[in-house]
Amino acid sequence: MFIKNFEKLMKKMFCYILFVTSISFPQKFHYHKSIAGFNDASAFYFVPNGFIYVTDKGNDEVIQLDTSGNVIKNIGGFGWNQSQFDEPVDVFADPLSVYVADKNNHRIQRFDRNLNFISQLYTRENDNPDERFGYPLSCAVSNQGDLYVLDSENKRILKFDLFGNFKLQFGGIDAGNFALNNPISMSISSNGIIFVSDQNSIITFDQFGNGISKSEFGEKINSIEIIFDRMIITTRNNIYYSNTTEGKLEFYKLTLIVPAEINIVNALLFNNKLYILSPTEILIYLPSSE
Repeated sequence: MFIKNFEKLMKKMFCYILFVTSISFPQKFHYHKSIAGFNDASAFYFVPNGFIYVTDKGNDEVIQLDTSGNVIKNIGGFGWNQSQFDEPVDVFADPLSVYVADKNNHRIQRFDRNLNFISQLYTRENDNPDERFGYPLSCAVSNQGDLYVLDSENKRILKFDLFGNFKLQFGGIDAGNFALNNPISMSISSNGIIFVSDQNSIITFDQFGNGISKSEFGEKINSIEIIFDRMIITTRNNIYYSNTTEGKLEFYKLTLIVPAEINIVNALLFNNKLYILSPTEILIYLPSSE
């Protein structure tokens, strides 16, 4: 009874309404500098101590940088063994661990913050079909320590505990209006709400796998990332910001004063700076008064 009531409360609290606006937010950013150089970067993530982790699917590598762009460590190379990759497409990091979605190896690899291998999660050959995943596109860990995996092979999300034990799957063909059709990326807010980009839609679930809302965005979404409840969504040509602690999601379109056209892969807002990942570099933008 408690769980059912809690689920109802969560749905009332987080019945998000999508609203895109271009006012009431300092949305202009000017170019500051670029750091690092990659072959074909696919994702990046920050931790509070300032380290940046980048997946480079062109070199099958994961790279650790400081905020000045200095390479601290890189690991990888093509392969199946631990600390090797076959198209790493997403990375999530907390102060202790780094998780990498190793797409074509059908696994999530976990490392410590210095990129030393800890473990891997591979379930594609498990007896229970509910816990199998293949070609993972995204991974994230909640504040409760649960690992969520975006399973592109079965178009659903799987939840595992801290020790890699399967807990549940959701968003599949039995999810009705909340079924995923072509999921691209996933991120989790501090209150445990899972946000999934599904072509032109944003679908949200609670930590129990219950669908909360489905909203049309109007553009095809390339990436969705949340750090400290600051959500950044990127499309082919645009970047949007929202605060996930608000009951109504208001998306603010950010304007870039750019030196050249950018091929946007991903973007993050960290310490009031806008970091944009392109296939070859990270571009840093500062708020502008123009």
